[in-house]
Amino acid sequence: MNSAIVLVFAVAAMLCGYLFYSKFIATKILALDNSIPTPAHTMKDGVDYIPTNKYVLWGHHFTSVAGAAPIIGPAIAVIWGWVPAIIWVVLGTIFMAGVHDMSAIWASMRNRGQSIGSIAGTVMGTRVRSLMMIVIFLLLLMVNAVFGVAIANMMIKTPSAVLPVWGALIVAFIIGQCIYRYKMNLVWVSIIGVTALYGLIYLGPMFLSYCLRHS
Repeated sequence: MNSAIVLVFAVAAMLCGYLFYSKFIATKILALDNSIPTPAHTMKDGVDYIPTNKYVLWGHHFTSVAGAAPIIGPAIAVIWGWVPAIIWVVLGTIFMAGVHDMSAIWASMRNRGQSIGSIAGTVMGTRVRSLMMIVIFLLLLMVNAVFGVAIANMMIKTPSAVLPVWGALIVAFIIGQCIYRYKMNLVWVSIIGVTALYGLIYLGPMFLSYCLRHS
């Protein structure tokens, strides 16, 4: 199949899911209400609960959901052909992953920012809470293991990626300090941060060459 057709289909499906299906879930199922304050406001302590710029919050959510399922899952699905991968990424995102993540955040916001495991304990009892926590722990353990293997293999095959990967942690820390401690302009901080990240990608091979010459 022509890749351009696949791209057009995927973009059109995602747009329809965003404009129509997500609206249905938001209004008819979850009954979202902007007048209800979130725990960031009702439990604001400047440490764990902090009102956040909506664009920064979107970035946090985006990186949080970019886990093993959307990254490694499609690569595994390709083993059986492009159709399973397309179904996984496009339809799976619209009808399963998107609804799951949106509903989980909704439930947490309506219950003082608690995790799904804690909410399950409140609704169904302590045994269910303990079981949920064990399941969540095991799932996170598997996700971390898969990511550890994938990142290790990536760094072995592409050593020049070591500097950009570790440097991204430093850039993220500096951006956080600039935004929250020094109250700097979000747009300029974002531009500088993105420029720094791409600069690290450029410097990666140079850093690798330097290390090889002096090893």
